[in-house]
Amino acid sequence: MANQTLLATSAFLHWKPVKALNFTVEPRETLTMASFAAAKGKKDALAAAIRAAYGADLPKGSGRVEGNGIAFVWAGPDQWLAIAERKDGRDLESELKAALSGIASVVDQSDGRVVVRISGSDARAILAKGIPVDLDARAFKPGNVAITHASHIGVILWQIDDKPTYEVALFRSYVDSFAHWLLDSAAEYGV
Repeated sequence: MANQTLLATSAFLHWKPVKALNFTVEPRETLTMASFAAAKGKKDALAAAIRAAYGADLPKGSGRVEGNGIAFVWAGPDQWLAIAERKDGRDLESELKAALSGIASVVDQSDGRVVVRISGSDARAILAKGIPVDLDARAFKPGNVAITHASHIGVILWQIDDKPTYEVALFRSYVDSFAHWLLDSAAEYGV
């Protein structure tokens, strides 16, 4: 019988980071991610456990916060996406399951989703071409999160800083479609 070993493969095989004058796109391939949701009646215990373990207060609504080496992104009522660098084999699914045992369900997202970072002074205008969210600096600020779509692709979008820098989480099977839409949207900006 032939060896049928599975190998980890990048979701970004067909495109490379973009570096234009006022716009950059970079895949964040070194992340570990897990989604988690509070068990019935355990929302307060979950918030306390996250605060104790990571020094962060979970966003109560649409938002993103950072803790000790981790970010928490609101993903729906009583649901969040945890994101961290995969340093030294870090695995957020295992880490969160241990910290949240009995108070939350935890599901690995590291192989199912990808995160793309989009930044620069033209980022807002480019994203606005296909994301039906008011990205004006007065309406969408650092720490804001939107569960929306980019063209026809479901995404979670959040703003990191005022440059502006955005990150977009999407299912990995849509990476090529997302890149096609994004690069078409950026064409008039010299990308």
